Amino acid sequence: MSLKIRLTRGGAKKRPYYRIVVADARSPRDGRFIEKIGAYDPMKAKDSPERVVLDLEKAKAWIAKGAQPTDRVLRFLDAAGLVKRPARNNPAKAVPGEKAKERAEKKAEKAAAPAEAAE
Repeated sequence: MSLKIRLTRGGAKKRPYYRIVVADARSPRDGRFIEKIGAYDPMKAKDSPERVVLDLEKAKAWIAKGAQPTDRVLRFLDAAGLVKRPARNNPAKAVPGEKAKERAEKKAEKAAAPAEAAE
């Protein structure tokens, strides 16, 4: 049985509230879980201490038993100093494609041509 430390959504429409739980990876997001180890309220201010409430001892025990945290929970654990989150690599996402580069070059040439003619 693979265990996940993940978020389950609660709260009203457009007012999210999440519980941090340990659950079987096959169970539904808001379904059955083994233990609640914390809460996350994204509506609170980022510097508020009540935004993320986490029982670090329980989290440490579940990680020792083999539970894998999701990326968002891993961020919380990293901020608490419990686990180190590895840097993600996304190098080519913002680089323009070949056609966009060609269009930019043509646009630069057109902009340079009237400037040269005016001199």
